[in-house]
Amino acid sequence: MDMENAIKVEHLSKSYPGFALRDLTFSIPRGCIVGLIGENGAGKTTTLHAILGLVSADEGKIELLGAPYDPRNPALRRRIGVVFEDCGFPPHLTCRSVDRMLRRLYRGLWDADAFAGYCRRFNLPGDKELRNFSRGMKTKLSIAAALAHRPELLILDEPTGGLDPIVREEILDLFSEFIQDERNSILFSTHITTDLEKIADEILFLHEGRLILSGSKDELIYDHAVARCTSAQFADIAPEEYLRRRRLPGGGEELLVDNRQQFALRHPGVVLDRAGIDEIMLFYVKGEEK
Repeated sequence: MDMENAIKVEHLSKSYPGFALRDLTFSIPRGCIVGLIGENGAGKTTTLHAILGLVSADEGKIELLGAPYDPRNPALRRRIGVVFEDCGFPPHLTCRSVDRMLRRLYRGLWDADAFAGYCRRFNLPGDKELRNFSRGMKTKLSIAAALAHRPELLILDEPTGGLDPIVREEILDLFSEFIQDERNSILFSTHITTDLEKIADEILFLHEGRLILSGSKDELIYDHAVARCTSAQFADIAPEEYLRRRRLPGGGEELLVDNRQQFALRHPGVVLDRAGIDEIMLFYVKGEEK
């Protein structure tokens, strides 16, 4: 069993009509926040569902917290906090009744004081039925419930979607507090790349069901750059020196490179700009292959 990684995925595949996850292999070390990115339909939610056993994988091996994950194993399930876009609680419940329900479910692990503190922090009313909550309020409730049973691993699908910037900042602060304990880890999908740039340690980039880029966020941003060159300059650049290209409407090319320093030495006349996560994604989704 792997005790160093919170999540270990090997050769995960899952096929649907018109879409497939293909041979995903990655690991998430304990003490890390990992962002899962990709365009809509890239397979982010399917990946999270497969990791949690909510859909059965066609192939592959998954370990969570050092053990093969079995959703029927309550001891392991209680060590994992989960937040999806649909909060999953019945609409007639209130925050107080959610507290009572989860206190029974997570007997011995549930921290009612912490849950009440998160609800106050998020301005969630105790007696208002969830059917009357906004999407953002439901997300905040889900995060409060996920944190209050003291998990070691958080798995979240778009946890900051639909939230205003101030509340998003609060939640990112909570995530940073959570991983101060080096046993704890977070895997979250998002399309808000500024959130990733603030707190993620590593990035997993899915495109059309494949993992095409992974690694340290800081290294990815440092190594990648956008080269802006004329047609004459482009003629001197070998295909192996760039990853993707975009033709500029007025002539010339934009190239995504992953060896910024070496490229600058070889082509000192070409303008190089740092590539953020958004730009890297855009090149893979909209750019041309070599």
